[in-house]
Amino acid sequence: MKIEHLQGLISAPFTPFDSNGKLDVSLIPAYYTFLKKNKITGAFINGSTGEGVSITLEEKKAVAQAWADCSNHDADFKVMVFLGGTCLSDCIDLAKHAYEIGLYAVSLTAPFYFKPANVDMLAEACIQVGKSVPNMPFYYYHIPVLTGVNVAMFDLVRALDGKLPNFAGVKYTHEDFMDFQSCMSYENGKFDMLWGRDENMLSALVLGAKGAVGSTFNYAAPLYYDLIDAFNTNDLVKARVLQQTSINMIRLLGKYGGISVGKAYMKLVGHNLGEFRLPVKNMSTEQFELFKKDVESLNFNDFKSK
Repeated sequence: MKIEHLQGLISAPFTPFDSNGKLDVSLIPAYYTFLKKNKITGAFINGSTGEGVSITLEEKKAVAQAWADCSNHDADFKVMVFLGGTCLSDCIDLAKHAYEIGLYAVSLTAPFYFKPANVDMLAEACIQVGKSVPNMPFYYYHIPVLTGVNVAMFDLVRALDGKLPNFAGVKYTHEDFMDFQSCMSYENGKFDMLWGRDENMLSALVLGAKGAVGSTFNYAAPLYYDLIDAFNTNDLVKARVLQQTSINMIRLLGKYGGISVGKAYMKLVGHNLGEFRLPVKNMSTEQFELFKKDVESLNFNDFKSK
């Protein structure tokens, strides 16, 4: 399989729920149109931002089908589906479903309850799932802050090279730049390395990253495209200022409760996608009013997605 190196901003969409917390896929077509309008080049669905670990197998398939229905005609918008990690049989089921409905790629993370003892065991899990869809790009999703599995990706890339023909690369959501660069350089850049830390994008660009997957791209895509343009024109002073703006925006997630705050940002760009499911904490009405004031102080309207 020829490995395509994806470029631009790939959104990690939120899964839409109604006011009763039930899945509402009717919101996805407008979501897709919104992302396209803001020059997003793809979607990484059912991941951390999409609460993939909090929705059922059938809900995951319904989300995947909805994204397929509205985007499969679009060769310039790649949809990658996160499979999970703890139950490999379910992951294989989801992978086959994604292939059947015509999505672009699948992604697996490390089993995070019974954790792999070493890189070889992690590679075996990837091979078992990846070989179930041999004609579909397979990405590993490296996010040790959530999985607790901090295997060097350079070791995993070497372990998979030649053993999983459809292994395409890594969605890298970690801060180990030495490891990331080593993966980028492996076999003259053979594999696609997608950066996954929005707040560190500038550093990844320096190392040669061309594609990134992020949650804040949902509502602040213009900010990151301006950052990329500044870097590409060697205006590093402007690039650093824009990266700090990103950091200031992301700090509000920590201030108001974490990952669920992303859906509050989405409300401010005109998309009410409901709240996060338990055990994630959502902000109160009073906190939302305070949050809006903090967001206004960032001059959010100057760089938000529209």
